[in-house]
Parts: sequence; C-alpha cells; structure tokens
Amino acid sequence: MGINMVKLGVNIDHVATLRQVRRAREPDPLWAAVEAQLGGADLITVHLREDRRHIQDRDVQLLAQSVRVPLNLEMAAVQEMLAIALRLRPAMATLVPEKRTEVTTEGGLDVAGRFQAVRRVVHRLRDAGILVSAFIDAQPRQVAAAKKADLEICEVHTGPYANAADPVARRVQLEKVRAAGEYILNSGMQFNAGHGLDERNVGAIAALPHVGELHIGHAIVSQAVFIGLREAVARMKQAILRAREG
Repeated sequence: MGINMVKLGVNIDHVATLRQVRRAREPDPLWAAVEAQLGGADLITVHLREDRRHIQDRDVQLLAQSVRVPLNLEMAAVQEMLAIALRLRPAMATLVPEKRTEVTTEGGLDVAGRFQAVRRVVHRLRDAGILVSAFIDAQPRQVAAAKKADLEICEVHTGPYANAADPVARRVQLEKVRAAGEYILNSGMQFNAGHGLDERNVGAIAALPHVGELHIGHAIVSQAVFIGLREAVARMKQAILRAREG
C-alpha cells in the first residue's frame, strides 16, 4: 500500500495497578498482554518501577518468556534495573526518569545531565543484544546527548502536546515533536513517541513523517474497562492507520 506503518506499543502497567490495589492475582498482566496482542499490539511495554507500585519482577519474567511480540522494558538507568534487564533480555529497554512521588512520568530523561551514567547503561544493554531507547523531551540538547551516548532510539515525550490548553498551544507542541523527530532521524536514530496519547489526539502524532512506534497505555486500559482490551487496542490501531492514510 506504500504506507509507512507505525507500530503500536501497548503499555499494560495499569492492569497491574488495578491488581495491586488488593494485592490479588487479578487482573493478570500476562493475560492483558495476550489480549493486547490479539487486538493487534506490535509491542508490549511495561515499566518496572523501583518502588514496584504496579508491575512486579515476576510479571516481567513471565512476559519475557511468553509474549509473541517484542517486549519493551521501561526502566530507570540504575544498577538494580540493569541487572534485571541483563538477566531477562527483553527485546528493547527504554530508559526513563523516575521519582517516587510522581503519579506518572512527568518529563523526559535528562540524558545530557546524566550523560556518563546513561552511556554506561546503554553500552551494557547493547553489549547484551538489547535495543536501547530513551524517553526524552523534545529538546535538541537531549537528542544530541542521546546520539553521543550511542542510543539507537529516542521516544519523544508527547505529554506537553497531549495536555496543551488550546489548539494554538497544541500546534506549538506538535511542531516541537516534529522538529525533534527530524533531528533524531537525521542523527541516525529511530524516532518513537508516546505519553498522554488517546484516540482523539493520536492522529497528528501518527501522521508525522517516519515515526516508528507509538507507546500508549493509560488511554487504552481506560477504554478497556468499557469495551475490553482487545477491542481497545484494535480501535487505537485503526486511529493510527487512518492518520497514515489521511
């Protein structure tokens, strides 16, 4: 068809959030991954946080053994998480910032400010055959630092775009994402994007030239409460496809 297809990475963290409210067995993130794959997910994403607020070590181990699509492990660039990633060997690791007090990720990883530490983790992961991405703000200095740190992929933080107060502000933020994506591609890295995206706002991001993957979680899991996870994933895939055809 000649359309550059955008892959959908489905983040299933909040299935585990619901389970951890009761410290129960259900709902099971592994089953969520099955449903997401049946709905058309191209990747499964989970964030193993240092405080283990939702996804647990056992979840990551079972997912690494079971999923039929690539597993993307979001992780802080710290020794504990590096050891887990090296043991379980997910297809991809995405380095993200982490604060114990935040409700969700509040901004991109400061690759420029933590350059040496990030670069060491990147090299250890790459030496193990794991693709390495960083979740960064749409800032040229962060893209340049990511390239210098030998990252293969940059996932641009789309939260400021998704949360913009009005159409003018949203266009400004969209342009920042577009410009960062162009810089990433021109630097020889893969351009991914994610955070805060839903069916209403995903189209403009999905339509950006040569975006490789969109990583979406909360909106899909929220929809799944009413229509089921498989259908929620399928609808998001269709929204992305319409933007590419558009």
